Amino acid sequence: QVQLVESRGGLVQAGGSLRLSCAASGHVNNIDAMGWYRRPPGKQRELVASITTDGSTNYADSAKGRFTISSDTAKNTVYLQMNNLKPDDTAVYYCNARWVGYDFWGQGTQVTVSS
Repeated sequence: QVQLVESRGGLVQAGGSLRLSCAASGHVNNIDAMGWYRRPPGKQRELVASITTDGSTNYADSAKGRFTISSDTAKNTVYLQMNNLKPDDTAVYYCNARWVGYDFWGQGTQVTVSS
C-alpha cells in the first residue's frame, strides 16, 4: 500500500506559477512511477505528467514547455512546477503512484487560474 499526500493548490492569475508536491509513504520501494493527473470542471481526468523511477518523463501536449515534473527520491516526493498558467489549467490535480501494477491516488488539490 502507498499513501500520497499532496500540497495545497491555490488561486493564481494567468501567467503565474505554482508548484505542487506529493509525498509518498508506505511501500515506496516498489513504486514504478509517479505522476500528476487533473480533472477540469465537467471533464474527465487526464494525465498531466509522469516520471519513472529511472527519471524518464512524459508530458501531455498541454503541459509541454510549461510544466516540469521532478522527483526527490530521498524524500519520496514528486513535484510539478507549473509556469505560465492558463485558465484552461483550472482543475483538481491528483497525484498518482503506480505500485506493482496498482494505482494509488492522492486526495486531490484544487488549482484555479483566473484570467
